[in-house]
Amino acid sequence: MASPERRLYEKPVLIRHQSGLQNKFGRAPGLRVMEELDGIPLASLAERFGSPLYLISENAIRRKVQQFRRAFETRYPRVRLGWSYKTNYLSAVCSIMHQEGSWAEVVSGHEFQLARELGVPASRIIYNGPHKDDDSLREAIRGGARIHLDHLEEIARVEELVRECGLPEGVAKLPVAIRVNMQLDAQHWDRFGFNLESGRAHEAARRLADSAELELAGLHTHVGTYVDNVDIYRRAAGRMVELALWVRRYTGARIRWWDMGGGFATRNTLHWAYQSGEVSCPTMQQYAEAICPVLSTLPLEPGEELPELFFETGRALIDEAMHLVVRVISERRLGDGSRALVVDAGVNLLSSTAWYRYDVIPVRSQPSMILEETTLLGNLCMQIDVLRKGVPLPALAPGDLLVVRHIGAYNLSQSTQFIHGRPPVVLVDPHGGAHVVREKETPAYWRQLDRLPGHLAGGSSPA
Repeated sequence: MASPERRLYEKPVLIRHQSGLQNKFGRAPGLRVMEELDGIPLASLAERFGSPLYLISENAIRRKVQQFRRAFETRYPRVRLGWSYKTNYLSAVCSIMHQEGSWAEVVSGHEFQLARELGVPASRIIYNGPHKDDDSLREAIRGGARIHLDHLEEIARVEELVRECGLPEGVAKLPVAIRVNMQLDAQHWDRFGFNLESGRAHEAARRLADSAELELAGLHTHVGTYVDNVDIYRRAAGRMVELALWVRRYTGARIRWWDMGGGFATRNTLHWAYQSGEVSCPTMQQYAEAICPVLSTLPLEPGEELPELFFETGRALIDEAMHLVVRVISERRLGDGSRALVVDAGVNLLSSTAWYRYDVIPVRSQPSMILEETTLLGNLCMQIDVLRKGVPLPALAPGDLLVVRHIGAYNLSQSTQFIHGRPPVVLVDPHGGAHVVREKETPAYWRQLDRLPGHLAGGSSPA
């Protein structure tokens, strides 16, 4: 008699399903969707332009800039906003910022040239960064850009260039600023500029007081990135006032502008954050209330004005105006039984996913309201290609669309052509139009700078 066939044992897997996520701040909302951007269905944009797809809302950019200007200009007499070019290099984005009255804040010769090509006069450019090339510095000197000096070697180099190319007519000395870093918390930035506590900033001020070519006219600081503690800005502003008074007393120079940098937080949530960014992110008014009253305490002589107040804001203006639409390729179960979805975009397009728990939601409502925590995997042939872990998502099938929201800062400017090229970028205008502002990359575009030596041409060697 034949023995019955034995079946392989399969370990059972328990899967927890939830209709909403409970936490100590209350029950999170159930399934959310993002069906459109400024009135245009996302599904139709993905069908027209393909996926993955970067999408930008022009309305959202303009609204953010206007909110920023209103918050600060109602609390301080002279405010200048400089758009941080490195945050997002797109000409369309930069042009919108300039139409809204922003100057250009650049940190390289490439960015300086881009601003000039977009019609920004040198006199409306703030030039920061530790490495400024000589050609762009010459143009900055001749055009009256606000040059912020980062180290002693740069002071000497700019003096040399002034002697070489001269100054604008009617200018006896080139007005410059020094970048100042200071100890404000455990994570303070001390890589850039001159340290305040060690006396390096004071040393730089004395050095400029002895210069025949340069005069100290500005102070600049940048306290960090994604700073959601407004008290840090309040204390930084107080130290800027103290330094301006010291400069006036011991060098005779009077500060005509100060730059409080950027670093304002957005509603994105950091991986290690206790609360959601929706809860913890300060408003523009709160940042302004922390900074402006303190700077306004600078003692003035009769007829003297407060220094111009500059900001070089990037993340807070563009982060929430840009999204990434992706399409599900496949579903799988990981070794621990949890669900994962593979999508058609990788970490080469979303570098800041190492920082943020990005909000990921479906484009369309799904039949099931049961949510399961899901790992979002990219399309790169790499183990580290993970876009998000623990995303509460309903049942999805290949071809369904998801939106990774609020990714406008740095993800595009730091993206790479790794395995797959960059997708197109589409701008949605206030009138319902959709415009390709950066074309999809092709293999020919990748290889246009590639060169094959003659002795390697002709393919493989004969067998």
